[in-house]
Amino acid sequence: MIRKTLLGATIALLAASAAFPVTAAAATEPAAVVEHYADLAHAKYEDALSTAKALDAAIDALIKSPSEETLKAARGAWIAARVPYQQTEVYRFGNPIVDEWEGRVNAWPLDEGLIDHVDASYGTESDSNALYVANVIANPSLNVNGEEIDASNINPDLLRSLHEAGEIEANVATGYHAIEFLLWGQDLNGTDAGAGNRAYTEFDTSNCTNGNCDRRAAYLKAASELLVSDLEEMVAAWAPEGDAAKAVTSDPQAGVRAILTGMGSLSYGELAGERMKLGLLLHDPEEEHDCFSDNTHASHLNDAIGIQSAYTGEYTRVDGTKMTGPSVSDLVAEKDAALDREVKGKLDATLSAMNAMAERAAGGEAYDQMIGEGNAEGNAAVQAAIDGLIDQTRSFERVIASLDLGAIELEGSDSLDNPDAVFQ
Repeated sequence: MIRKTLLGATIALLAASAAFPVTAAAATEPAAVVEHYADLAHAKYEDALSTAKALDAAIDALIKSPSEETLKAARGAWIAARVPYQQTEVYRFGNPIVDEWEGRVNAWPLDEGLIDHVDASYGTESDSNALYVANVIANPSLNVNGEEIDASNINPDLLRSLHEAGEIEANVATGYHAIEFLLWGQDLNGTDAGAGNRAYTEFDTSNCTNGNCDRRAAYLKAASELLVSDLEEMVAAWAPEGDAAKAVTSDPQAGVRAILTGMGSLSYGELAGERMKLGLLLHDPEEEHDCFSDNTHASHLNDAIGIQSAYTGEYTRVDGTKMTGPSVSDLVAEKDAALDREVKGKLDATLSAMNAMAERAAGGEAYDQMIGEGNAEGNAAVQAAIDGLIDQTRSFERVIASLDLGAIELEGSDSLDNPDAVFQ
């Protein structure tokens, strides 16, 4: 009786299998990959926006009630806002809409004398920048290329008009780093320990130090408002019907090319070269991304996380929500599983090196100290991360060939390709 029942069940299962044949898993479609890539971009810029709004609220609290506590809270909000934003930088390369916009929010390095008072060691003039010590906060009238500018009312329009004034990139009037400078002040420690140390009383109109506290507060608020509005623009651009999203989803093959361009260019020319190797070659503390706050280790780490995210299609939002979906990794694995494992291994190795730098920073050795002359261990830690970025780029080049994407020109850097030029 039991045997007959089992036999009948077996026949039934075979019949079901014949009616519903098992098929191989469907191949990953490039269209699905670029759609998910755009969804991740939208989510990351939404997170950058929400944390920028939290920063804006903290700045309001600082301006309303200047104190050690409100200044510390505003600085903490700035550092938190950098986490999701830095993970979006992989979208800059390969996406012209982002690249044209990026300079308004993340331009660096900046000639801080344009914005506020600076130490005497900064100097009083520059052959390349007439606005080197223009000090917008102290001066209600400015001369830009022979034109008198009314700066009596510091507002977003004024800051926008001064950004890259005279077509000089170092005239950074807006964005994260202008806000960073106002919250921390100059880092005058060179490659010794210590970040900027602006006093909260520089925003205290009833107990003002270094003068112009009302104008300094107005500048900080205007820069914060601009950051929020700029990020709102990018959130809209990556919404399903936004220009940036449509640019990558309308042509999936071109969209996949954009993903690889972003990953390779940020890894090699921008991060390994301009942001890391250049400072290491020169042992120059001015060549660090978040220089006023000593947050550069985190900036570089989150760039690397963003690169990995672009490859794997995975992202953890600031509220803890985890996003996954079709990815370049899936495309590669279907054509060459060994190459996919190679890329993932190299991405992990780079993150391990970046986390090692972050651990040194947590132990009290800031990035500008790591690149200092004579710090063999610190230099080696930075070089390990650079080596990881270069190594993963070589694998990205193999991915480009494997996926038949044609020739893709990745960003280069003299620091890596022609280091002698750095010293000329």
